[in-house]
Amino acid sequence: MLKLETNIEGKQAQFGFLQSKIKKYGFCLGSYWEYNQGFFDTILYKEDCETIYLRLPFVVVDGMLDSAKAHISFQTPYVIKHVFNCGLDFDESSLLDATGFSQFQNPIDKDGEIKNKNKWVHAGEQVVINNVMPYLN
Repeated sequence: MLKLETNIEGKQAQFGFLQSKIKKYGFCLGSYWEYNQGFFDTILYKEDCETIYLRLPFVVVDGMLDSAKAHISFQTPYVIKHVFNCGLDFDESSLLDATGFSQFQNPIDKDGEIKNKNKWVHAGEQVVINNVMPYLN
């Protein structure tokens, strides 16, 4: 995990408004959100079984996350790398994957080593500055 140095910490926005604006940059609400916190994710790089994500964590300061009118406040963003098993999966979840009941495979390494750290820190910071910050209070 690579923490980014940006001025996004503490900046606020209305959840639904921001979500609609940054969707065009590939951001989506990350899995495992709670009513009082969550994160936006976007892919910075994907090749074969490796994916590098930019993650923007936030807390809800007014309302609940199931409402587009909720107000959120950002925490420190970071870059992470997930490594997935690209081969056939023959464990007990294989049937679920084959039948469509399980949409996503768990990464075999949720916090893989990121090479060229400066490159990915810079790339993540530029996405935050250029594609997210303009929509924040």
